[in-house]
Amino acid sequence: MTSRLAAGRLLSHVGLILAIASVLLVLAAGPGTRAGLWHFRTGLGFLRWVYYGGVASALVGLLGLILGGARGIAAAAFVLGVGALAVPITFRRTVASVPRIHDITTDTQDPPAFEAVVPRRAGVENPPEYDGPEVAAQQHAAYPDLHPLVLSDPPARAFERAAGAVKALGWEVVAATPEKGTIEATETTLWFGFKDDVVIRIRPEGAGSRVDVRSKSRVGKSDLGANAARIRRFAAALDQ
Repeated sequence: MTSRLAAGRLLSHVGLILAIASVLLVLAAGPGTRAGLWHFRTGLGFLRWVYYGGVASALVGLLGLILGGARGIAAAAFVLGVGALAVPITFRRTVASVPRIHDITTDTQDPPAFEAVVPRRAGVENPPEYDGPEVAAQQHAAYPDLHPLVLSDPPARAFERAAGAVKALGWEVVAATPEKGTIEATETTLWFGFKDDVVIRIRPEGAGSRVDVRSKSRVGKSDLGANAARIRRFAAALDQ
């Protein structure tokens, strides 16, 4: 009985150490990437080790609970391990649920073109040019709700509303050109600090205006649905 309790205490402490290490990896992955301490793929690669650590700590913690000796520590190891494990599992599910594209627009036939942000994209993984019909087909299949935004306002008023929406969303405005009816902006993601660029184009449409939006990631094959979500947020802000 004594040896069983001793084994339980040992496993509980080992599980807690593994769980804490996994949580620390989760906390370091994004901010470290944002701070430039390592490449973003290294930061994402941390999630693989978080998965292994989460599984190990949860199993070891569960075994510690069964054996006894330090059930409070074992419970903490199990809970922290499961919590850490949820992060890579959620990430994998998101990756599997969206197409591996990163250039989303409300107009796939004549997508708004980047101009002012082009120098900022020099040397990045994804060029500013539109990715073409294959990507458009994947977008239509995955995000059929994305379409041009038609307003009853004339273009000048629509431009003001679009500029107000960009400001409300907290995007960094790179260029706003009323005479062209275009706004270019950049949003930096909170956790990893990824920079995604947006161009908004306003054109006359009957007595009102048509607003098209394009959002493209600078790096990565899959955007995990971030660009489509960004366009939806803009549309909601524009309505307000």
